[in-house]
Formats: sequence, C-alpha cells, structure tokens
Amino acid sequence: MVNEIIAVASGYLLGSIPTAYIISRRVTGKDIRRLGGGNVGGLNTYREVGMLPALIVGIGDIGKGAAAVAIAYWLLEVSPLFVMLAGLAAVIGHNWMLFLKFSGGKGMGAAFGALLVLMPVYGYWYGLLIIIAVIIIPFVFTRNVA
Repeated sequence: MVNEIIAVASGYLLGSIPTAYIISRRVTGKDIRRLGGGNVGGLNTYREVGMLPALIVGIGDIGKGAAAVAIAYWLLEVSPLFVMLAGLAAVIGHNWMLFLKFSGGKGMGAAFGALLVLMPVYGYWYGLLIIIAVIIIPFVFTRNVA
C-alpha cells in the first residue's frame, strides 16, 4: 500500500509544478496569473508570452502527466487502478497547484500526457488516436482550444 500512496502523491506533486508560472517569470518577469485570462497553462502562455515559451510549457505540462503514469507503472509497479489514479492526481495537481496556493491551469496538457502513456501501456491505441484527433486536429485548424 505504500507504493500506491507514493504513486498518487508523486502524481499530485508532479502536477503541481507550475511550468507556465516558472517560464513566464523567467521570460517576462511577470506572473502568468496576472496576464490574460489568468490561467496557469500553455494557452495563456501562448497568448501572453509567446510561441516558444508556450511550447516549453506545453511539453512540461504533457511531461508531468506522462511522468506520473510512467513512475507509477514502471518504477512503483502498482495496479492499473493506481496507475490511472496517479495520472488523475497529476491533472488535479495541475488544476490546483500546491505551490501556487491551489490555483492552476485547466489540466489539458497533464491529461494528454497521462493518456499518452496510459493508452499504449494498456493497449488502447484507438483511444489514443481519438484523443489526438479531438485535441490536436481542431487546434491545428483553429489555433484555439478554449
């Protein structure tokens, strides 16, 4: 049961890493929560800080969800339920970041990262294709996910 608790707790803590806040501060010196819509995520970073910083934030946010699932599955070797809960905890951590007094983003990047690892691991390739179609294709054509 210790590994299960570590999996979920580490998922939450990984999700709580405020990538948009860190990158925005480094690039502009400003708090992303005070810019645009106030959202601590990739889209607000794109709109208010720029494409390259947003790309870094997006990769970081996707990485948080992917890392939470990968750690639970390969390092801690917990049951599938707790692997999924670790991914969910990363999304919750991204939405309510411990390090930013429980403010955060919308969880899209962290959710996508968790699904990116979960689906192939458990054999849901078609689900992965659907997620890519639902998230990436509309963004490519509209440049908007909100």
